[in-house]
Amino acid sequence: MIKVWGRKSSSNVQAVMWCLAELDLDCSRLDAGLTYGVVDTPEYRAMNPNGRVPTLQDGGNTPIWESGAILRYLANTYGQAPFWPSDPVERVRVDQWAEWAKINVALEFTSPVFWRVVRTPSSRRDQAAIDAAVSYLTGNLAIADEQLRTNLFLAGNDFTLADVQFAHCLYRYFDINIERRSLPNLERYYSLVSERVAFQRHVQVSYEELRDTL
Repeated sequence: MIKVWGRKSSSNVQAVMWCLAELDLDCSRLDAGLTYGVVDTPEYRAMNPNGRVPTLQDGGNTPIWESGAILRYLANTYGQAPFWPSDPVERVRVDQWAEWAKINVALEFTSPVFWRVVRTPSSRRDQAAIDAAVSYLTGNLAIADEQLRTNLFLAGNDFTLADVQFAHCLYRYFDINIERRSLPNLERYYSLVSERVAFQRHVQVSYEELRDTL
């Protein structure tokens, strides 16, 4: 049995749980982090010295931390083409977009935008910083919008690991109260991804427990 430690309101946990569901893998998830605790216990730190979520353990194998590494482990161990191609040239096309999404979208949205808008009390919000972060993020999303002009999904016309790494942020991006530039191809893509049952179950979930927590 695959075990995942992490609260369902964590975007990184959501990406892992979404990937597991797309690969049709049974797993159990244990709440950890924030009000759920666990992450500061010696037992958890022995698995993940960072004291963050998610952490995944597949049977008796060594626990894995860092969501990007977990996603690649799952893809390498259980994924098949087109989700995770066996051909190195085809695989790197998926991998490069997954890496791009992690660095240029997930990291540039979560702390600079989402935390400032949702997790920071209104009296302490820096609107100028939010606007600047949204503007920078929009430039990166415009790259995806152009890629999606001729492709159904981020790395081509098939759903792949790159979409898990990219689209798990889009529910919150389109849901929170910010000014968004029109990116029609991205909007079409988000509608398409939103039809996936695994996305609905593991990503389109409430984040109310995170509100004003910083």
